[in-house]
Amino acid sequence: MKNKTRFLVHAAVIAALYVVLTYFSAMLGLSGQNVIQVRLSEALCILPYFTSAAVPGVTLGCLLANVFTGAHVLDILFGTLATLLGAIGTRLLKKWRFLTPLPPILANTVIVPFVLRYAYFQTDVAFPFLFLTVFVGEVLSVGVLGPVLLFALQKHRRQLFGDNARKYMNEE
Repeated sequence: MKNKTRFLVHAAVIAALYVVLTYFSAMLGLSGQNVIQVRLSEALCILPYFTSAAVPGVTLGCLLANVFTGAHVLDILFGTLATLLGAIGTRLLKKWRFLTPLPPILANTVIVPFVLRYAYFQTDVAFPFLFLTVFVGEVLSVGVLGPVLLFALQKHRRQLFGDNARKYMNEE
């Protein structure tokens, strides 16, 4: 019972953080339906490295953030799918800490340009440019901020995520 409760609490807190960080990004004009987006909340996609509760946490957070910010239904569905695939990929790569940002970057780079084109009618922008801008935004949020977050949380991983949290490779 304790482990189920911990799992649910971790997932809920991560989802709430994702929503708050998405709102903060939107207030700064960094996210939304723009061609260039840097969602600060995407940095949380490295959290599956520490706990499996982060997979439903970031997925639910993305779903709620998209709904609450008035995203198009295609964005709600496929943007959330991209986040889910990225989180699963990160969890699968937990043994290779420095590769953990790759799955969210790749999933969003492949899926989100189609969302921008077909949900938000970014027809005046070429697909290669959409792929490039989404890639750059994901590299900034997940590839740069994600490892910073991972490093910052590493020292307190057991207090935050329990005894099953991944150990730092050189501490084992």
